[in-house]
Amino acid sequence: MRSNEYGPDPLDLPLKLWLARLAHGISPSALSLAYADWLAHFMASPSHQSALAGSALRKSVAWQNYAQRVWGADCSPCVAPAGNDKRFDPAPWSKPPFNIMAQGFLLQQQWWQEAMTGVSGVSRHHEDVAAFATRQWLDIWSPSNFVATNPQVLAETMRRGGANLVEGAANWASDAVTVMTDGPARGAQAFVPGKGTALTPGKVVFRNSLIELIQYEPATPTVFAEPVLVIPSWIMKFYILDLTPGDSLVEYLVSQGHTVFMVSWRNPVSADRDLGMDDYLQLGVMDAIDAVRRMVPRMRVHAMGYCLGGTLLAIAAALLGADKANPLASVTLLAAQTDFHEPGELGLFIDESQIAFLEGLMAEHGYLDGRQMAGAFQLINSKDLVWSKLVHEYLMGAQSPMTAMRAWNADATRLPARMHSQYLRSLFLHNDLAEGRYKALGQTVRLDAIDVPMFVAATQRDHVAPWKSVYKVHGLVHSPVTMALASGGHNMGIVSPPSGPMADAAAGYYLSSHAAMKAPADPDEWRRGAQPEHGSWWPAWTQWLAQHSTRRVKARAVTSVVQDGLPVPAPGSYVLQK
Repeated sequence: MRSNEYGPDPLDLPLKLWLARLAHGISPSALSLAYADWLAHFMASPSHQSALAGSALRKSVAWQNYAQRVWGADCSPCVAPAGNDKRFDPAPWSKPPFNIMAQGFLLQQQWWQEAMTGVSGVSRHHEDVAAFATRQWLDIWSPSNFVATNPQVLAETMRRGGANLVEGAANWASDAVTVMTDGPARGAQAFVPGKGTALTPGKVVFRNSLIELIQYEPATPTVFAEPVLVIPSWIMKFYILDLTPGDSLVEYLVSQGHTVFMVSWRNPVSADRDLGMDDYLQLGVMDAIDAVRRMVPRMRVHAMGYCLGGTLLAIAAALLGADKANPLASVTLLAAQTDFHEPGELGLFIDESQIAFLEGLMAEHGYLDGRQMAGAFQLINSKDLVWSKLVHEYLMGAQSPMTAMRAWNADATRLPARMHSQYLRSLFLHNDLAEGRYKALGQTVRLDAIDVPMFVAATQRDHVAPWKSVYKVHGLVHSPVTMALASGGHNMGIVSPPSGPMADAAAGYYLSSHAAMKAPADPDEWRRGAQPEHGSWWPAWTQWLAQHSTRRVKARAVTSVVQDGLPVPAPGSYVLQK
């Protein structure tokens, strides 16, 4: 019997810790179960075996014909890479023998995809896990990853007499030392919050054991009466929303006449292992709303939550929606799910076996290190985040310039064991929130209690919160919902300034508004009916906030908390904790 609700029995702990370190946080049992399910049903499916044998023969003949013809003339390729696979796009890959190797690899990859999917009787989750793991294994052997089979690396090696490989080895050694010493990423020192990032002027106006609340200085003589409270996810540092001048959502909101408050989460330590979801809800969201209301009395609050911060805000909004004196004027969710039935590829890492394995990993220190969570995100997008780095930095010998976004991404946070276990089980694994079983602060949370206007932003290439999953909020709340579907991914689609260093000339979004419970059930139908727009979605959101505000008032002074007799300027101290 387990000793507590979120950790292993002490007798099991030594073995679980050893396995967790050996497997880098990925449950061997989960992988074994997935492959065992696939293999058992595959062996009992002679029809599938026969189809694969035929496919292998056809692919072999097609590749041999291609290999023979391509030397003498242009020849159409046998197979095209997936839309997001850019490994073989550069011109040197279009010439033999490299195009022959690339085609052989892509055909083999396609065959394994056929082999791992469509086997009758395999559970959907096991099929997805086995197919994903097989893709990761195949990607290791891509010809783009080796000096002798990558024409770009060969050309650079010949041109520089091998100096690129020496410099690549130095890059690898530097990264290895960083990992072993838990040090900062190369060049990240230039983007420390308060020096290179998080530069919007403000002060810490409230602090408790879990959050600092920052209020930003007004940039206009008058401001909208209703303040904006931002709840970032606790798995990230808040300054992704206040990166650098010109690329800061906070700066943009302030410039548009909004009084902005930002929650900055404290980075938990071992002593915080027993902090749970209720603590994050009460100390994080509820206390922040109360503090804002004290500083801006008699005014309701525009609350915005990003990623899991948006999920937590939705829980708070549901509890507050049952109160006639609801303090919220509106709710904005950015890339935030309320229904986790289809959480995308992140769901590959969430099942009973994997969560139990993580609980064993967290038991030693009482938290999950952010670097371990970052590993899962890297696997989801390994072509861009793992293998392209191997080629660019370790084989070509180049150094990718550090940017504010990359520095922020490397600034990992920890997650208390109890809280992490609770949200994985309740939200991702059992989907209790969408299905009306989730309990918070002693109450059952009903999302249909939310009836204030909502703005929802999702992104088209989001691996963390897929937009069709985010869209499901339409059927869960009783609010009029305006939704923007932006280009980009989970981070770059949200950090989408209309101007500035990170502005994207190709950015665009779909926008549509629906009365409560009137949106189409099918998200694709919604997209077909939505208005396509060019540029950043930020102006559409700030216009929506203005429309749901009552009036403008004189800009408010900011009064800081005092520490050692001095006011505490933004970005505060919690964000600097390592």
